[in-house]
Order: sequence, then C-alpha cells, then structure tokens
Amino acid sequence: MTQDTQRIDAVMTASPVIPVLVVEDPVKAIPMAQALVRGGLPAIEITLRTQAALEAIRAVAAEVEGAIVGAGTVLDARQYDAVAKAGARFAVAPGATEALMSAAAGHDVPLLPGAATPSEVMRLLEAGYSRLKLFPAEGVGGLALLKALASPLPAARFCPTGGITPANAPAYLALGNVACVGGSWIAPASAISAGDWDGIEQRARQAAALGR
Repeated sequence: MTQDTQRIDAVMTASPVIPVLVVEDPVKAIPMAQALVRGGLPAIEITLRTQAALEAIRAVAAEVEGAIVGAGTVLDARQYDAVAKAGARFAVAPGATEALMSAAAGHDVPLLPGAATPSEVMRLLEAGYSRLKLFPAEGVGGLALLKALASPLPAARFCPTGGITPANAPAYLALGNVACVGGSWIAPASAISAGDWDGIEQRARQAAALGR
C-alpha cells in the first residue's frame, strides 16, 4: 500500500496549477481539455461530481493529445475501478481511508490522497504516501499550516486545493513543500457551459506562468 511517487510527481510537476473541473456535458470535455493543454496545463482533474464525469474522462483520455487526465472526488473502491477503466491517469481524493488506499494498491493509477491535519499527514506518511492534497487548503490554515508542517514533516509535499485563487497561488507555490496547487478558476462550470475555450486557454496560460 505504497504511493507510486514517481508517477504522481510527473502529474504534480507537469504545471504549477492543476485545473479542478466540474463537467456537465461530456461533449464539451474535449475542446475544454484541448484549450487547457494549449494554455500549458496538461494535468487536469475532472471531479466525480456529475453523472457525465466518467464519460468526460473517457473522452479526454482517448481524444486529447498531451492531456494527463485524472479523476477527482474519488471516494471508494467502486469509483476507483470506474475511473481506472475510463482511462484516468491519476486519482485524487478529499481525504483518505484504508479502503481507498487498498483500492489504489490494486491499480496502476496513482492516488493523491487528501489530508487536513498533522495527524492525517503522519498516518499517510506511515502508509507510504508522501505526495498529498491539502484540502480544504484555505479552510484548514492554508499558508500558515503548510509553513508549520514543513519542518516536522519534511517528507510531505502538497497540492493545496480549496480556496486557491490567482491572487494567493503564487504565495503557495513559493513554499518548498508545495509542488503545485489545484484551482477551479481556470475553467469554471459557467465557462465550460458557454464554450468559452479562448477564455479558458487565456486563463490557463496565466496559470501556467505562476510560480515560475
């Protein structure tokens, strides 16, 4: 039950921001992902918050060259099986359970589990997970928490998600224990629904330049 650090690092270092996406229409997932890749954000997280999510993941995995599509809000073994079959390259969870980590151990799809407290980080490190999602980042202490965790828990590296904006993302990315951030501002549901691919690409370009 050990994290595939090499493969999850490839996701976390592909760009400074991983777009966190809620897709209602799988037909729009392909041009959405193409816009994100053109803008310099190849790693994208399609959350399992809609009935269209699995079909959207499947479409992006099959059709969008250069995209590293992952699944977000993965909560249990059944969902893990489903996203793996759909072609997800990584899975993201808001927290971590023994059952979920057991499910991850049975797949080639690496897991980025969530943590919100020092004890949760310690338990995940003991289980072989050193690449973590801090969630909800702003709600649990954000920058101050990450700075406090750096010295006693130096092995942990984070993707803070939840409340991350273009304004505060640079401060997060400047921290040594932050590999990337997750953000929903690049391709909000309203922009996807409207087919605003140019706007999504422009915001992706701006996000890709953060922290560099």
